[in-house]
Amino acid sequence: MELNRFNFYKDKVAFNLLAKDLQNAREVVQATDGNVFIGILSKQFSSVKEGVDYVKTFQKQIPLISVGLGSGDPNQWEMAAKIAAQTDPGHVNQVFTSAGYTLGLLNGKGCSKTIVNALISPTGQVGKVKVSTGPASSLKNDAVIDVDTALAMLKDVGVMSVKYFNMHGKEHLDELREVAKACVRCGIPIIEPTGGLTVDNVQEVVKVCLEQGCERVIAHVYSSIIDKKTGLTDISLTEKLYDKIKQLF
Repeated sequence: MELNRFNFYKDKVAFNLLAKDLQNAREVVQATDGNVFIGILSKQFSSVKEGVDYVKTFQKQIPLISVGLGSGDPNQWEMAAKIAAQTDPGHVNQVFTSAGYTLGLLNGKGCSKTIVNALISPTGQVGKVKVSTGPASSLKNDAVIDVDTALAMLKDVGVMSVKYFNMHGKEHLDELREVAKACVRCGIPIIEPTGGLTVDNVQEVVKVCLEQGCERVIAHVYSSIIDKKTGLTDISLTEKLYDKIKQLF
């Protein structure tokens, strides 16, 4: 897949942000010069059809949609995959165990414009990651393996992006640094740090990834820039977020 078809600031950094409605989404896209995937969470829908219809409404005006699970809920993996397969949205979030299935489903449907990521999690050990992030495996003992092995498994099935969740802000920076290095070693072009990112810490988190040589970074910033009273993504905070990234270049 040609990554240049997507919008990344300086061909390096994009955001994954939520929006309450279409108008809010348009404002978020404008505030980031289009270097953003607008997240739509499958968990809010009662059926695949409802999700597909909602995504298609946004696609009439928003170029890049990210179909998400909703709070990293592994039980949403299949709905997210099916919504993405009918909309070719640009980006879809997946648990580690279902990323290969999702990529195959998209390819089978002729969807050539969507990045599939795979969720791995911090363990408190540098160089080790948790890959048991699926609906059944997440309920069992943690499967903790070397990060290079985890990324090689993704490489085996053609997955191009790794989602690293939950970062808890800057709590796992040392581990993130090693994951970023492993992405370069293994040829995984995109890394997506997620969880607890804010205007105050996003620059440092993204900088860690860039300094290790990652080809692309997608920073997920959700609740920290949402107005708690209105539910809208705050445009002034979105602009500040974007400015933080611009300062890295």
